[in-house]
Amino acid sequence: IVIVGGVAAGASTAARARRLDEQAEIVVLERGQHVSFANCGLPYHIGGAIQERDSLLLQTPESLKASLNLDVRVGHEVLRIDRAARRVAVRELASGRAYEESYDKLVLCPGAVPVRPNLPGIDHPRLFVLRNIDDMDQIKAVVDGGARSALVIGGGYIGVEMAEALTDRGIKV
Repeated sequence: IVIVGGVAAGASTAARARRLDEQAEIVVLERGQHVSFANCGLPYHIGGAIQERDSLLLQTPESLKASLNLDVRVGHEVLRIDRAARRVAVRELASGRAYEESYDKLVLCPGAVPVRPNLPGIDHPRLFVLRNIDDMDQIKAVVDGGARSALVIGGGYIGVEMAEALTDRGIKV
């Protein structure tokens, strides 16, 4: 079983697959550097309510190997799917090495990409999205660097929690 994407959907799918078949070879290919983290905690680390960054990291490739015998590969991007041959083309981001991984079952859990409308200024270095640990680290660095005001676009749970966390840090939101 090859699972494209980690975090909530991919890691949960891999764990369920393991419970259903103790003998299956299960490979999780995650483009990012973290396979499992507390998404909803990201604003709270930026705001300071969650002090330890590592407390947001729920599982690692090593812990998933030890507990569920999963082959989790972070920093691996799936480039193509060949359904007829039952293979995916993969690139290891750190080295650039390309290889193919075969599968009997393929599960797609790639997550989402934030909408960045084609507007003037959209590439400004102080315009951020908050989807993962790397995004959180970038925002926290700016906040820790003395940011005094912020505009939060998006009123879902993460947006509201981000506005609350920034306000708690004394930032005008």
